[in-house]
Amino acid sequence: MRKLIQVLVSFAFILCSVNSAKILGVFHMPAYSHYQLGDRLLKELAARGHEVTVITPYAEKNPVKNFKQIVLTGAIEKLQPMKDKLFEQTESTVIKSLVWLEVMGLELVDSTLSHPNVQEFLKSNNQFDLVILHQFVNDAFKGFCHYYNAPCVVLSPMAVPCWTHAQIANPDSPAYFPDMYSDPAFDTSFTQRFLNSLLYVGIRLFNHLYAIPRQNEVMHKYFPNAPHLNELYYNTSLILVNSHISINSAVPYLPNVIDIGGYHVKTPKKLPIDLQEYLDGAKDGVVLFSLGSNLQSKNLPKEKRESILKAFSKLKQKVLWKWEDETLPNQPPNVKLSKWLPQSDVIAHPNIKLLITHGGLLSTTEAVYHGVPIIGIPIFADQEKNIALAEKSGYAILVPYKQLTEEGLSHALSEVINNPKYRANVKWRSEIMHDEPIKQLDKAVFWTEYVIKHKGAHHLRSAALSLSWYQYLLLDVIAVVILIIFVPLFVIIKGFKKYCCQKKSIKQVSTKKKKN
Repeated sequence: MRKLIQVLVSFAFILCSVNSAKILGVFHMPAYSHYQLGDRLLKELAARGHEVTVITPYAEKNPVKNFKQIVLTGAIEKLQPMKDKLFEQTESTVIKSLVWLEVMGLELVDSTLSHPNVQEFLKSNNQFDLVILHQFVNDAFKGFCHYYNAPCVVLSPMAVPCWTHAQIANPDSPAYFPDMYSDPAFDTSFTQRFLNSLLYVGIRLFNHLYAIPRQNEVMHKYFPNAPHLNELYYNTSLILVNSHISINSAVPYLPNVIDIGGYHVKTPKKLPIDLQEYLDGAKDGVVLFSLGSNLQSKNLPKEKRESILKAFSKLKQKVLWKWEDETLPNQPPNVKLSKWLPQSDVIAHPNIKLLITHGGLLSTTEAVYHGVPIIGIPIFADQEKNIALAEKSGYAILVPYKQLTEEGLSHALSEVINNPKYRANVKWRSEIMHDEPIKQLDKAVFWTEYVIKHKGAHHLRSAALSLSWYQYLLLDVIAVVILIIFVPLFVIIKGFKKYCCQKKSIKQVSTKKKKN
């Protein structure tokens, strides 16, 4: 009997050792919407028996089984002054935005790696089977993958080709693939393709000549034995992208690029009593206004805030506003304030007529998931692009921040509330999002475990990664073709000219002889 028990225990241990892996997640960004993406995946992996450790600024209030945190204390407070000035980003040019984002990214990477808790963690005797990195101007974190000799999975909060696709040589032609800084109204006209091509080349030159070298310096500061970042950068096993065909344009993907957009949305929970009663009692419906977790409505300039309030005061619908202060000057009676909202759960309520949003991808995804039309007031990054795509798809109206007036917002509110096409279009998009053979979260977990099971899944690696840039662009082949075509042509032309010259010379000699 004792031997049987020992055999069973040994067998159980073997099973656990096969099915359970040690996973490190690095989600350092002091922006809850970014951490939310990693949190959803990592906790699901922990729930399935994996030992998960995550570097994050957001401490758990209650312990979670198989889930350990290395908390970046003070990181949220340190970044808050920058968040308070985010509305100023509407005045930035593409070049300013690129440099600002890269400088901020470098500072966050350095402050993360130098944090006492991270330094203590690196000095401890840890081993990991996989590293999952949040992709946001933080390529220096590839040093974690080298340090622990573990396959690297990247989770991208948005479909930005300059951040993700180059790592695995995924096709990203500027002819039809707009970047984050491209014209939000991008189409395939010659002008748009020309401008997008210039931007494409410019961003990649910026990355290779400035961003990657700076990130490499920071990486070697904390991982001195790591190879050059150029080597680690192209050693990514899998990219999980927070996008979905119901929201984003159809583009080609290699087998190690997986769309998982919508995976963070959970089954709606019961709302707090005050919110539930407020929404249930709205016979004409409710307009939800939220600018996400980074932008704060209380930082809106006074003239913009007054324009919004005047537009809201004309509505017969109730308005639920995520407002981060105790009071709101000139607050209309149909407006309810809340410092925090369980946004997805609120959007799921049948009385929500529309969502007014900054256009963050998580908010846009939640609106489509629950079939709610949108009014977008984008501020920075990919927000304008997200809303422009939603407007093009017929379920949103874009109200530019610089042009935000009482009249403009009132017109948008009236159009979206009273025109049934917006709700019909978003319902169709919602149907597409839900029409999947496997849940998005299950897909994310499957491919993550796939990389662990197949030791990095190197068989998914593109052959293009073994080519230099001129080989990838076939410049050497083009050069040879030009030589094959033009060298014989040049010889023929030269020979023909020589023949003509000789014939002319003979003719001239013959003519002279006749004259003599």
